[in-house]
Amino acid sequence: MKVILLLPLCILLACSGARDKSGLEALEEGILSLMQATEGDFGVAFRMLDDSGKELLINEKEVFHAASTMKTPVMIELFKQAGAGKFDLQDSILIVNEFTSIVDGSPFSMDLGVDSQEGLYERIGEKTTIYELMYQMIIKSSNLATNILIDLVGAEKVTQSMRELGAEDIEVLRGVEDLKAFEAGLSNTTTALDMMRIMEAIALGKVEGSEEMMKILSDQYFKDLIPKLLPADVKIAHKTGSITGVQHDAAILELPNGNRYVLVILSKNLADVAAGKETIAEISRLIYDYVTLRKE
Repeated sequence: MKVILLLPLCILLACSGARDKSGLEALEEGILSLMQATEGDFGVAFRMLDDSGKELLINEKEVFHAASTMKTPVMIELFKQAGAGKFDLQDSILIVNEFTSIVDGSPFSMDLGVDSQEGLYERIGEKTTIYELMYQMIIKSSNLATNILIDLVGAEKVTQSMRELGAEDIEVLRGVEDLKAFEAGLSNTTTALDMMRIMEAIALGKVEGSEEMMKILSDQYFKDLIPKLLPADVKIAHKTGSITGVQHDAAILELPNGNRYVLVILSKNLADVAAGKETIAEISRLIYDYVTLRKE
C-alpha cells in the first residue's frame, strides 16, 4: 500500500532544489511525484481563470475512456438546442428503458445494478421534464437519464458542439451500457485538455445556459475526488466519472478571495482504486495550495 505524505506547496517550495524554481515547476514536481507513486496513468489540466495565463498540463492529450464526464457535454448540447427553440427544458419526456446499439440497431436495456440513480427505474412509463432528467444525469450521474437525453439530442451533435468549443479530440459516440459497442471498441473518449476547455467555456459564460449549468454542477453528489481535501469554503462545480480502473473529475473552483480555476484530473489502469482516488485528491490539494500561495 502506498504511503504518501501530503505536503503543503509552501513546504515543497522550501525543499532542496525547489527554492530556485518557479511555483509552477515545483507544483509539477509534486504532482509527478504523486503520480509516479501510484500504479496507473493520469492526465492533468489546470488553468487559472484570470489574465495570468498560468496553467499546468501533464499528459493533457492522452486519450481516456470518458466515463461519465461525457454527461457535461450532453448537458451543454441540451441547453444549446433548447436555446435554438427545438424544445423547452420544462417539456415533458417519457421515461423509457429501451435503447438501440450503435453497432447494429439491436435493442438493449439499462441494468439497475450498475446505475447510481435507482429512483428513475421505479418511474419507467411515466413522464418527467427534460430538465429533471438532465439534473439527475449530472448530480447523481444517472445512466438511464443520460441515454434518454442522448436519444433526444443526438451523440454526433454533442461531439460537433464540443469541436466548436475547441475540444479537438473528445468523441461522444453513444449512450451508456451499449455492450455491443463497447466490445467493438466504440466508446466515448476524452482528454484532460478537451475537458478543461469544455469546463472553461461554462465558467466563462461562453455557452448557452452557463449560469444554470454552474448551479447544477455545484449540486454534485460525489465529492471524494477533487473536493475531498479542500476547505469547505471553496465553491466547486464539477462532474465525476468512473468505470473499472478509471476515476475522473472535472471541476471549476472558486476560492473565498475570488480566485477561480479549472482543474481536470483523469486516470485509468488503476491497480488500486482507493489509492488512485487518494492521489487525485492530493493532486487537487497541491494545486489549491499553489493558487492560494502563488507569488508569480
